[in-house]
Amino acid sequence: MQLRWYFKNWSALSLAHFHAIEQLRIAVFVVEQDCPYQDLDGKDLHSQHIYALDEEDRCMAYARLVEPGVSYSEPSIGRVATHLESRRSGLGKELMRVTLQHHQKSYPNWGNRISAQCYLIPFYESFGFEKVGEPYLEDDIPHIQMFRK
Repeated sequence: MQLRWYFKNWSALSLAHFHAIEQLRIAVFVVEQDCPYQDLDGKDLHSQHIYALDEEDRCMAYARLVEPGVSYSEPSIGRVATHLESRRSGLGKELMRVTLQHHQKSYPNWGNRISAQCYLIPFYESFGFEKVGEPYLEDDIPHIQMFRK
């Protein structure tokens, strides 16, 4: 599968690309996880969008890099998702590598704070994130705050 990677802020994001992104986010976070929640939370307006489209312009991987001061005092990575067809292919790890590289270019010498689903703790630890505090429920799904220096 041939993927094209994009790095766009809100004003540069096309409607077609945002539609593809929303299809993936809703498929993963609402349908697969059976979790009705408000996906459009206003943070997209203050984020850089990192995503990969396939030959059919389907969004296969996505993450948003939220500006400092919006979710936390530090930048934050969120809405990390991969298409069901690309799971277990290494695309999730590639997405995190690309996103963290983009974070370093955009916010050199800044840490990154995330709200991670608890079952993904080992995944995020493999990228240098450390657990902070105790688990909590977010949209009825166990999460934990994690930080990467």
